[in-house]
Amino acid sequence: MTNSNNYFKTICHISREFSTAKENDELLQLIVKGAVDTMNAKAAALFLAEEKGDVFKTVAQIGLSDDYLHADPGKGRMLSEKVLQEGHLSVYDATADPAVENHDLKKAEGIASLLVVPVMAKGAVIGVLTLYTAVPRHFSRDEIDFLSALAEQGGMAIMNTRLLDRIRQNAKLFLDIAQSINSSLDIKKILHILTADISEALGVRGATIRLLDKDTGNLELVASYGLSERFLQKGAVSADKSIKNVLEGETVIIENAVEDDRIQYREEMDQEGIVSIICSPIRSGDEIIGSMRLFTDFKMHFPEDMVMMVNALADQGGLAIQNASMYLRLKDDKECLERDIWSHRMWF
Repeated sequence: MTNSNNYFKTICHISREFSTAKENDELLQLIVKGAVDTMNAKAAALFLAEEKGDVFKTVAQIGLSDDYLHADPGKGRMLSEKVLQEGHLSVYDATADPAVENHDLKKAEGIASLLVVPVMAKGAVIGVLTLYTAVPRHFSRDEIDFLSALAEQGGMAIMNTRLLDRIRQNAKLFLDIAQSINSSLDIKKILHILTADISEALGVRGATIRLLDKDTGNLELVASYGLSERFLQKGAVSADKSIKNVLEGETVIIENAVEDDRIQYREEMDQEGIVSIICSPIRSGDEIIGSMRLFTDFKMHFPEDMVMMVNALADQGGLAIQNASMYLRLKDDKECLERDIWSHRMWF
C-alpha cells in the first residue's frame, strides 16, 4: 500500500499537472490515472453529471475493457446522493453486494472491490470517482481521504476548465450573432437571429421576443422559435402579471416555471414541458421596449457568464430593432415624399 507521504506528493504533482492541462479530456485522464497509479488499483472511472437529463455519464476511465458496462446513467445520480450522505461508498465484494449492479460483468472483468467518492464543485455534486481493485480490499481511512481529496481537486479543476471553455464559446457566439444582427436592417431576419439562432447556439428549447404595447399593457409576441402554437396562443401576456421586473430593467431567472408565482401561465408551462426560463429586458435607448425569453425543458442553473451574454445579445437586439424601425420609417417618409413630388409634377 502507498503511505500518506506518497499520497501528499501525488496530490501536489497532480495539482501542478492540472494547471498545465490544455484540454478537458487531458484533465479528466489525469484524474483516473492518478487514482490507479497511486492506490495500486486495477482501474478507475470518472462520471460527470450532464446538464440535460440530470444523469451521470462516463467521461474518463482507465483499466477497464471496452465491453464493460457501467450502471444505468440515471441510477448514477441516485448513487451519488448516497455517496454524498456518507462521504464515500466502499464495497468489499463487488460481485455480490446489492449496493452495486452488474455482478456477473464485474466478475468477468476481474473486479473484486470498489470505492466511490463524490466529485464536488462549489458545494454541489458534479460527479463520482470510482476506483476498482483486482483483489478484495478493505479500504483504509487514508485511502478514502486520498481519493476524496483527488476528486475534490479534480472537481475544482473541471469547473475552471468548463468555465474557460464556456467563456471562449460565448465570446465567439456573441461576436458571430452580434455581427449577424448588426449587418441587417431586415426586421424579420433580426428577430429570427434573436430567437432561432440563439436557441440553437445555446441548446435551449425555444425563445420568444415580446414587445410592450403601451395602450394595452400587454407584451405582444413578435417572434418565437421551438414552441407549440397551442402554447403561444395561450392568452394575453400581461406586463404586470408575467415576470414584471423585467420591464424595470432586471434580468429574471426562473428555475422552476411550474411552481414560481411570477409566471402568469404555470399550467400551460407544465403542459409545454418548460422547466427553466431566463428573461432579459430589450432596450431601445433609455427605454425598455420588451423582453427576450429563453426556455429550457430541463432544470438549468444559468451561470453568470451566460446571463451576461444573454443580456448583451438582448441589448444588441434592441439596438438592431431600433435601427430597423428607423430605417422603415425613413423608407416610408421617402416614398411619401416621392409621391408628393410626383403629384406636384402633374401640374406642369
